[in-house]
Amino acid sequence: MIEIIGPLTSPLRSAAAGSSAKPEPLQKQLIERLQRAILAGRLPAGSLLPSSRLLAAEMGVSRNTVVIAYEHLAAVGYVVADQRGTRVSPLSSPSARGEPQAQPAVPDVAYAARVGQFAATLSYADNTLPLTPGTPALDRFPVTAWRRALERSMERTLPLALGYGTPAGEPALRDAIAAHLRMARGVRCEGSQVVITEGAQEALNLCVRLFTNPGEVAWVEDPGYRGAKAAFNQGDLTTLPMPVDAEGMAVPADAWRTQPPRLIYTSPAHQYPTGSVLSVARRLELIAQARQSGAWLIEDDYDGEFRHTGEPIASMQGLVEDAPVLYVGSFSKTMFPALRTGFVVLPRAIAVHTAVALQEMLRGGHRLEQLALAHFIESGEFGRHLGRMRRLYRERQQALRDALTAHFAASQILGGNCGMHLTLRLPARIDDRVLTEHALAKGLNPRALSGFALQPRAETNGLVIGYGNTPAEQLAPAVHALAGLAGEMDGKPKRRRTAAPAATLRV
Repeated sequence: MIEIIGPLTSPLRSAAAGSSAKPEPLQKQLIERLQRAILAGRLPAGSLLPSSRLLAAEMGVSRNTVVIAYEHLAAVGYVVADQRGTRVSPLSSPSARGEPQAQPAVPDVAYAARVGQFAATLSYADNTLPLTPGTPALDRFPVTAWRRALERSMERTLPLALGYGTPAGEPALRDAIAAHLRMARGVRCEGSQVVITEGAQEALNLCVRLFTNPGEVAWVEDPGYRGAKAAFNQGDLTTLPMPVDAEGMAVPADAWRTQPPRLIYTSPAHQYPTGSVLSVARRLELIAQARQSGAWLIEDDYDGEFRHTGEPIASMQGLVEDAPVLYVGSFSKTMFPALRTGFVVLPRAIAVHTAVALQEMLRGGHRLEQLALAHFIESGEFGRHLGRMRRLYRERQQALRDALTAHFAASQILGGNCGMHLTLRLPARIDDRVLTEHALAKGLNPRALSGFALQPRAETNGLVIGYGNTPAEQLAPAVHALAGLAGEMDGKPKRRRTAAPAATLRV
């Protein structure tokens, strides 16, 4: 039998051999060896195993170890024990039945159609690398104040907070968010309208689940946020790209008649990634047309808190009473990404009508973090942190703008009045995706502007360059290195891309 399953490794033998690795318990080793031998066909179906006394003597273990191993194998169906002894069970695998093994074929898996519609536009490199867009200044986060908020929530709520919470989120946090949004963003809401989610992505997914059916049309900014495209794809929606200009989303005149949407995604305070601001005229037009056609607007206010010049731009949701707007936000930029806390503000009537559905669709969790965040906001720590970050990002943005002006004088710089990134348009002869690959090899992580576009065009060739988590003194050397890489590519043939269909596109 030892020739079939191999010897066991005892702790004493392992120590004598000078091995520092601690072996598995003998009975676990024996169970695993017997299982592998049965599955591989070395112990075929119907084989009579030695008695527990004989196998114990052969393997050099106690009889009790073998008895436990046999009982375990019988419990999961590898063997059958009766008055005649312990025999290997008939199993469905060819090798276990003693049949010759064929080379396993690659299974023909029928994936959902939506799986093939995702485009590989994002590489998960280290998001703390210089020039990464979307990453805040992590080293400037007030960790001590946050730790105090966490400790306070634990002292006051344990052990109750270890159980499930309200599906829509902790009432204290919902009320704190609503109070902040009313004052800072001009949002018309109460805490009962706020639904806490696992980041902004889950908020977008929730909007899709609540307000759309498969096959319906959704509009998205182009270029625009990839997460919105992914959410629409998961909902099996037909996603139509809407161009963006200096005034934000520019809806063609006949689009409402020929391709009426159910959902419209827009980032009006600071369009991502071009940085344009949706004009008041277009905001009011979108609201009026959405009301008329029964559509919903998703307003993603992902970094509207970081306005660098003038007064903050108020939300689109607060422009008109009972606007058909689903206001989405998160704390990934204002706090830190790993917090994974976002929210959606539903219109008052919708919040009441969907309460039962939300209770079934969501599960309350992260209660300690939510209660800590509520205290962090109510105590004023959140507001003070935002003030410090606005000043820091204003300084870093200016440093990046100066560096881009010096090294890319012929290229257009987009954005700059808000947020944590600038966008640089590049000439068509420089492939932005190849440039970002070369930059990543040098330890820099800007993103290709074309990766944000459903239908890449000449004007969507460029770089999205973050400055949130990059110190001001590192920006000039980083841009200098980028310029060197772009100079090396200038004049070389551009890598051919497959053009997307011009009319309807699923993403």
